Order: sequence, then structure tokens, then C-alpha cells
Amino acid sequence: MVLNSELTQCEEFVYLGDVFSADGCCDRDVDRTIGLAAGIWKAKDISKSTKVLLYQSMVQSIVLYNSETWTIKEDQKRKLKTFEMAVLRKICGITRRDRRRNVDILKELQMEKDVNEVLQTRRLTYFGHVTSHGKGQISKYLDAWVHTWTTA
Repeated sequence: MVLNSELTQCEEFVYLGDVFSADGCCDRDVDRTIGLAAGIWKAKDISKSTKVLLYQSMVQSIVLYNSETWTIKEDQKRKLKTFEMAVLRKICGITRRDRRRNVDILKELQMEKDVNEVLQTRRLTYFGHVTSHGKGQISKYLDAWVHTWTTA
């Protein structure tokens, strides 16, 4: 009870842009961020290189927001890759019926890393950040993390 009001437990909620679910899975979070990131790819007055820069700087950062903490599975990686390739195909003005390989599209757009490689880089950077704080700080982070999952 808070201020004489009974609180109810919900299955999921959005807080600071992330979807938190009772089962601790990030499926809905990945789906939500992919849905938020669709947009401007059919514009003829914007060059492909500008669209790629917009994708990398804005869309990818929206889709991968807080991804350092995700417990990601192969299915979610596949969804992210599928979303990325759909966007990149729109940027190139091609469809799946054109039967162009993903690696050829990435090469044409001069992209060095796909979305899953960017995700892995972000996770490793975050891990390095956490481990650089020293042993006492790491155990504090881990204790807080374990506490959130054991009390849910």
C-alpha cells in the first residue's frame, strides 16, 4: 500500500524507454524499439550516404538503446539483423525479390559493422567500463543486478 492505495502487479511496463516484463525477457523491448525506428528511407532528395549516416547515428542508437544490459538470444539477434537489412534495402531502393546478398548491400553502403557487431562492441565497452571501477564497485553492481532478478 502506498498512500492508502493498493498497488497492482502488471506483466510489463515502459520506464525510461525500456519495456520491463515480469519474466525478465527482452523480446518486447526489441520489438518496441524496432517499431519506433522506421521512417525516412524513401525520400529521393536525400543521398544514400546521408541516409546511412542517419541510420547509424539515429536509428541504430534508438534500436540499441540500453542494449548493453539485454540478455539477448539468437532469435532477437535475427530480428535486429532482419530489421537492419530491411532498412538498408529501402535505402538502396531494392526489395528482397531483387535477390541481393546482405554482404553485398553492406559493402555497397560502405558499412563496416552490422547491427549485431555494433551490439557486441557496445556490450564489451560497457563490460570494460564496469570492470574498470575496481573489485568493490563490480560486486556492488552485481549485487544490485542479482537482487533485481531474485526479487522479481
